[in-house]
Amino acid sequence: MQLRRAQLVLILATLMPTIMMTGVGIVLLIVGERSITTVISGILVLTFCTSIITGLILGSVFVNKGASLVRVQNDFVSSVSHELRTPITSIRLLIESLRDNRLETEDRTQVLSLLGRETERLEHLVSRVLELSKLQSSYVFARERVDVARLCEEAVASFDAVTLTRPTKVSVSVEAGLTVVGDHPTLERALVNLLTNAWKYTDDDKRIAIEARTAGRWIELIVRDNGRGIPRAEQRAIFEQFSRGRAAHESGAQGSGLGLSFVRAIVRGHRGKITLQSRAGETAVTIRLKRSRKARSITAALAPQPTRVGA
Repeated sequence: MQLRRAQLVLILATLMPTIMMTGVGIVLLIVGERSITTVISGILVLTFCTSIITGLILGSVFVNKGASLVRVQNDFVSSVSHELRTPITSIRLLIESLRDNRLETEDRTQVLSLLGRETERLEHLVSRVLELSKLQSSYVFARERVDVARLCEEAVASFDAVTLTRPTKVSVSVEAGLTVVGDHPTLERALVNLLTNAWKYTDDDKRIAIEARTAGRWIELIVRDNGRGIPRAEQRAIFEQFSRGRAAHESGAQGSGLGLSFVRAIVRGHRGKITLQSRAGETAVTIRLKRSRKARSITAALAPQPTRVGA
């Protein structure tokens, strides 16, 4: 709100005088046809006015950007607070039960087990938030040649390990000879997250596929599934932190709503693009990475390599 007020004050304080000075400059140019001094004065006034208007536009852009950053920060803090409140409340209630000695011996064992589970849940959530923050700001992405076929193969192997209790065959279709320049571990993690999401939000008749193909100057990595789909109204926000669609809540699938945020952060770290196409019975998430004819050794901020965690 304060930034908006500052923007309004800036506009009112500069716009009206600038308009008046512009009028003066135009008048000087019109009446100063035979006077070089008057013409030069008019040109200088108009130049000065142009500089003021340019400064006003740039100032407005920076103020809007600042307001947007503040809004994103507030939304993030609000989301984190909401997600942390549930395990913290559970831990507090469990501790109070133990402190007041209101439980039988067998109940104490169960409460201690629940307390340990909620503590692990809280620790996992905090670790995920910190890791996502590093990916978005200070993580150094390696820039080396990555074989796409091997990348997809290892992503499927990691996915099989995550879904060991309910194994699901993944159809793999990779165009021969594809390579990208990037960070292999984080790209693999992005694919594993997408595959795990596809697995979690499809019914028993799961059909999951991963494809890799050339698309102009891009290489596309596509994960498809036959799940319930994501309503159009939810598709824009689905990559935001802690955002979980209606299908996630209805299915009761476990998750913190950070998996797709990790994928987006990794794709952005590689200067790529991510798109979503979804309808009932068919969802496709596409990662687009720029093609490169030769590998380069470039670093662009990424911290120690994160452990592989599902969506």
